[in-house]
Amino acid sequence: MEAFKKHTGLVFPLNRTNVDTDQIIPKQFLKRIERKGFGECLFYNWRFDENGVKKDDFELNHPKYEGTSILVAGDNFGCGSSREHAPWALLDYGFKVIIAPSFADIFFNNCLKNGILAIVLPEKEVYSLIEEASKHSLYLTVDLENEVIFSEQFRIEFQVDPYQKNMLLEGLDEIGLTLMHEEKIAEYEKTTTLGV
Repeated sequence: MEAFKKHTGLVFPLNRTNVDTDQIIPKQFLKRIERKGFGECLFYNWRFDENGVKKDDFELNHPKYEGTSILVAGDNFGCGSSREHAPWALLDYGFKVIIAPSFADIFFNNCLKNGILAIVLPEKEVYSLIEEASKHSLYLTVDLENEVIFSEQFRIEFQVDPYQKNMLLEGLDEIGLTLMHEEKIAEYEKTTTLGV
């Protein structure tokens, strides 16, 4: 997993609440188990018509949001069924940060475990960002080490659980964390007869 320290990117404002995981990545795309290639399916039913043609009325299809990497959305983002494919699709599309007033718990943890920084901010601040990004191109810098989001117009502090913050800063998931102790595990296995 790639370490996350500081990121500057274009904001995509998704002024919708209760965006569920089936809207993020519809069920018909869940047959694969690899993590790559899901970005093209992100928000599929909103982005494409029944013939696979991009819809003009969905904001993410607008050229002004090309290259976007920070998603700002409404309350309860990532609700619905538990599927790791949702953060995979967001990450594969290019999103590195998601900001919302609240997240579904499993989705929130899946984001952090896959290298996406999910940030909870008060509703008023979230909707200020959505409003600004809807008017014109808004670039934000998200500094995880100092827990601050800033631009010329904004300076917003946020908090991240210290354990999750360290995992992101180091670019570690649980497997990576375990492998840091590989030598000690091997030593233990040499001196222990497991199952005997």
